Amino acid sequence: MSTPSRLDERDKDKISSSGIDLSNQNRSATFFQQDSHLKFYQSFTDEVEIMSTEDALRQYPQAKDYFGKNFRLLNRDFPQDTEGGYFIRVKKNTVVELPIQACLFLKAQGFKQKVHNLIIVEEGARVYLITGCSSSYSANEGFHLGISEFFVKRAGYLNFTMIHSWKEDVSVRPISIAHIEDSATFVSNYVCLNPVKDITMYPTAVLSGDGSRASFNSLILSHPGSLHDVGSRVILKAKSTQTEIIARAVSLGGKVIARGHIKAENPDVKGHLECRGLILSEKGQIHAIPEMETDFRDVDLSHEAAIGKISRDEIDYLCSRGFSQQEAQSIIIRGFMDINILGLPELLKQQMEQIEDSMLKKGF
Repeated sequence: MSTPSRLDERDKDKISSSGIDLSNQNRSATFFQQDSHLKFYQSFTDEVEIMSTEDALRQYPQAKDYFGKNFRLLNRDFPQDTEGGYFIRVKKNTVVELPIQACLFLKAQGFKQKVHNLIIVEEGARVYLITGCSSSYSANEGFHLGISEFFVKRAGYLNFTMIHSWKEDVSVRPISIAHIEDSATFVSNYVCLNPVKDITMYPTAVLSGDGSRASFNSLILSHPGSLHDVGSRVILKAKSTQTEIIARAVSLGGKVIARGHIKAENPDVKGHLECRGLILSEKGQIHAIPEMETDFRDVDLSHEAAIGKISRDEIDYLCSRGFSQQEAQSIIIRGFMDINILGLPELLKQQMEQIEDSMLKKGF
């Protein structure tokens, strides 16, 4: 099985821009798939099992019980013609210090990548998972469909960060459902700073266990010609469940549709939706679409939204301090797209800051 080190330098750079550390030095496990071909996977700790979904379905009878389970629970269909994807199991009552990483990479021109991922965090386990999805500069008119099913068992904790680094002609369709048990926590972060043709995603979390929590956070920089139709849905099924959905979007000329849906199926629940947007071009568009649903009176649900432009006074102040107008704009955007909302450990936080700085320094 080949390793990521055999990639050419331009592909390595593109993959790194999606948060993937090809040296593996700061990761507890790694998975790498190019197009439909599994190139490499390895766990560096006994606490984590990682392999292709297809291998897991062959080797572990219990894996078949998880495959499609979340979709069946919601009576939803899902595409069956997938190839590959990753299977991750974090063992009971373990704290995985270093993050797990999975890379899904488009290389061939016009390739349609369709994967199905299974992530199981067992009772009392705690882990960070970063998925980097990107495409080679040669992967023209590519397509990516990523199906992900998350299972966070009792008192488990999963912080899942998905970073997209595509191209102007790539279409993307992630589909995911998370099932969260008693006192468990699921944090889902989405970051897209590079151009893309179009992305449509609406991940769902079902809080079926008492005292469970879910948080969805997104940071989007939408370039001219890009369409981001991005949202999150949380079903507050059990008592004392809580959720927060936060979106930060900056349009440089692209269109962003920021959706959010919280459904309360229990009176003892709490949820909040928040969307903030900046439009930096006359052609830019941001639509904030919040939705809250309940049949109960005694729930605590709220939402807020704000869309505007950068203040001229802020630009002038920074320019008076010696920054160019472009540098001033980058500083303001960096402050607006605050990565602290992602809840990352220091290692991933530093890496995210480097990716953000690199993107903004390229100019608009």
